[in-house]
Amino acid sequence: MQPGGPVPMLASVSLQRSVAMLASVPAVVLCGKVQPLGANGQSSAIAKVKVDGPWRITRVGLVGDAQADLKHHGGPEKAIPHYARDHYAAWREEIGAHPLLDVPGAFGENFSTSGWTEETVHVGDMVRFGSALLQVSQGREPCWKLNVRFGRKDVAYRTQASGRTGWYYRVLEEGVAEASDRLRLVERPRPQWPLSRIIALLYRHKDRYDELAQMAGIPELAAGWRTLATRRVQSRATEDWARRLDEPQ
Repeated sequence: MQPGGPVPMLASVSLQRSVAMLASVPAVVLCGKVQPLGANGQSSAIAKVKVDGPWRITRVGLVGDAQADLKHHGGPEKAIPHYARDHYAAWREEIGAHPLLDVPGAFGENFSTSGWTEETVHVGDMVRFGSALLQVSQGREPCWKLNVRFGRKDVAYRTQASGRTGWYYRVLEEGVAEASDRLRLVERPRPQWPLSRIIALLYRHKDRYDELAQMAGIPELAAGWRTLATRRVQSRATEDWARRLDEPQ
């Protein structure tokens, strides 16, 4: 079957079941302002706080939210970051108690939920939130600002290595969500591509070039990650992550 072609009946039934099994979830919605971060006072909007609805959602994210580094954060393909609060227990086991893990928003997310994780969310998933229609575009790429935020040098690395990265949405249809609205999966075009598989290819199974070539051909995946996969297949080399993961000196 050609990509994007008709879905066979059995696959269609399976897809309907997978959509039904991923229950809708309520979201804590958070926004942040650009402010100094850490001892060096680097500009960041990673510290986000809960905001009450209704929430206006545009092509570039939530109205009222900000990004300090528009080269690496924000934009249409990274309009809304989402993080699973399900992971907070694992983080407490790894790094111990931390006040950031007592409330939603520890990882600079706009959406904080329980019930959806990288194992159950797929690239290309279409999600309705109020009148807005969102689509999962890629996983998040942890950076050194997490280290500063948590006061540890290894949080960004641990986030990447564990696969507990969270993900981004692009906005297909702008709209408004009310406090009573839930995130609801409405379509799953890539049932074989959970985010956990893509994240594992990037960060753990880095030399599975046949799968990386398949990944590069997923049209719903953000262009930046498709390009990354293509380059790795062509070069047979893994990117240097140090600049992203380690705090500048």
